[in-house]
Amino acid sequence: MTENTFVNGEIVTAIYKTGKYIGEITDERPNAYLVRVLAVVNHPTQGDLHNPKQTDVSLFHQRRALAYREQTNVPKNMVRPYDETVIPDYQSSLKAALEKQKQKLSEGGREWDQKSLEMIAELEADYFK
Repeated sequence: MTENTFVNGEIVTAIYKTGKYIGEITDERPNAYLVRVLAVVNHPTQGDLHNPKQTDVSLFHQRRALAYREQTNVPKNMVRPYDETVIPDYQSSLKAALEKQKQKLSEGGREWDQKSLEMIAELEADYFK
């Protein structure tokens, strides 16, 4: 698989851990791009990433979305071109990503779904004060 090559200022989508973001390339590193977050596409998954969909873990992690204009190193193979003409507003995109995730979780009946919904409710209270 061939990696895309990007230059500073280019708008991309980037997957970081379990979240997906729209961002701007601000630097290139040997194995990663430094990406400045502009919008959220998919909110990060809650819980223990090493034991997915399980609640009987030592710590059920609450995972926040990267903040607006926060910069993070994203492996080059997780960066793709952004093909749309409009970049959504960060707050609106965060709210939409959470709603999409809550809808999916509410359709599941597992204990993990319920625990994730509890974590998201706490995050929402913090995100949208």
